[in-house]
Amino acid sequence: MQIHDTIRDIKSQFRLFMNGVISQSMREKGMGYKLNFGIEYPRIKEIAQRYPKDHQLAQALWKENIRECKIMATLLQPVDTFYPEIAEIWVEDMQYPELAEYAVMNLFQYLPYASESAFCWMADGREYFQLCGFLLMARLLMKKMKLSERAEAEFLDQAFTALEDESFRVRKSAVLALCKFGLQSRDNRKTLGKMLGAAAKNAGPELAGCLDEIKAEIEMA
Repeated sequence: MQIHDTIRDIKSQFRLFMNGVISQSMREKGMGYKLNFGIEYPRIKEIAQRYPKDHQLAQALWKENIRECKIMATLLQPVDTFYPEIAEIWVEDMQYPELAEYAVMNLFQYLPYASESAFCWMADGREYFQLCGFLLMARLLMKKMKLSERAEAEFLDQAFTALEDESFRVRKSAVLALCKFGLQSRDNRKTLGKMLGAAAKNAGPELAGCLDEIKAEIEMA
């Protein structure tokens, strides 16, 4: 079956499960895709399981300005042909946080260069690169990735800087990554506790809220 035939088949299945109420709600929240079927993620994942992972298919799906096609692309893209330059193109193309979350969850965390990309993206000034960077770092820390002393210092510096970013999304993703770091070990919580205390001395309301959220999370560990 040709790529365009496969995509036509996928779209026909999307139409069967279209949810107009959810689609309308997403549009009202600013998600301006050319087409949005309003299908919930578990259903998209279920449909994706009917197709083999295929690089050309995933790339074609990503190029469609259709929410469900882009999400399915993150499920059908093979890791071994997803080169760093393609990852950069995908992140540059992102306009909605859920795409960053699904790309990190379904694809980015499994890349052989995931750690390298996480550090590179966290230091990038562009919102979606930072968002993907911190979300990816959170995933890697959840998978028990251990940071060297130098890497730890770099991560903490980037994350605490991001806590004061003008983007709410970047701040929240940095909070998440710091929480995952703190939950890794007692030593990490001790390191984080000292930095939280120092940062709190001159914190404005927004930063203080982030610091309190991290403190509450690691204190439950």
